[in-house]
Amino acid sequence: MRPARSESLTGDERIAALERAAAERILILDGAMGTMIQGYRLDEAGYRGDRFADFHRDVKGNNDLLNLTRPDVISDIHGAFLAAGADIIETNTFNANAISQADYDLSDLAAEMNLAGARIARAAADAAAAETPDKPRWVAGALGPTNRTASISPDVENPGFRNVTFDQLAAAYKEAAAALIEGGVDLLLVETIFDTLNAKAAILAIEELFDERGARAPVMISGTITDLSGRNLSGQTVEAFWNSVRHARPFAVGLNCAFGAEQISSHLADLAHVADTLICTYPNAGLPNEMGEYDETPDETAAFLKTWAETGIVNLLGGCCGTTPAHIHAIAEAVRSLPPRVLPDVPVRMRLSGLEPFNLAS
Repeated sequence: MRPARSESLTGDERIAALERAAAERILILDGAMGTMIQGYRLDEAGYRGDRFADFHRDVKGNNDLLNLTRPDVISDIHGAFLAAGADIIETNTFNANAISQADYDLSDLAAEMNLAGARIARAAADAAAAETPDKPRWVAGALGPTNRTASISPDVENPGFRNVTFDQLAAAYKEAAAALIEGGVDLLLVETIFDTLNAKAAILAIEELFDERGARAPVMISGTITDLSGRNLSGQTVEAFWNSVRHARPFAVGLNCAFGAEQISSHLADLAHVADTLICTYPNAGLPNEMGEYDETPDETAAFLKTWAETGIVNLLGGCCGTTPAHIHAIAEAVRSLPPRVLPDVPVRMRLSGLEPFNLAS
């Protein structure tokens, strides 16, 4: 029997299809939205559009605002990644939260940015699915880390000072997540986590939202290590990080950004060994050069990620900073015939964490 056209599936049917696909093959995420936007070389007027022509602050660089002023640009970028082979695209909402948007005096538009971003991505995914009825496409609502940190003082003279509270973070995440779900995303992606306490605020907000809605959605959690020892900015190893967030029962957990595949390889393997859920990773296209640009070619990136697939440690692969549709196409082709990671049988025990994991054997 011919499968139902994926763009006509209900939300629950799309999630069921996602779970089946993840069991059968390595799924492909998209690449770097920011990198692609830079290629359009938009000036201040390009970011403002007509709606914000007389706005009192400069807004160039506020990529999330483009959901409102240049939806055509964002839609074209989504389309390029889908054509390259992406199964899952991320909404252009990395900084679409009230805390980050305060830098532009646009906090009151955070929900609207998320709603618009979700609708743009949903339309692009459905259009791609209509062309390939046997291959559904999914939308992940991107929730970035904000530009504040709950664990670390921004003032070296006052270690106890914080410029954000846990409750403020949770409220910002909840507002953004609610708008993303309203806009039609399939998953929520808490990504580029440099401070685990920020992520825990996001998890709390998402769980409250699920309780209020009476329905859940899959959640992906992706951390960022900030040095070669494999720790995030708040000092946790990848296993300690996993112990801190595993209560969210994520659909997938992984690492993204900060480094290229070569630098995060061993730490990703550590995470794959202890996490009893899918492993997702989307590294940068290598390390930036002295001009802040990324030189790793699509074939080079794909070769690194293919090695992970061959060793059986990944379920979802994509790209972060510097990765283009060419990178995503190369990754998709490199792992097309390789099976997804099999979830490990992790013994049940008390698993706690500080900076290091503490696993109490029975």
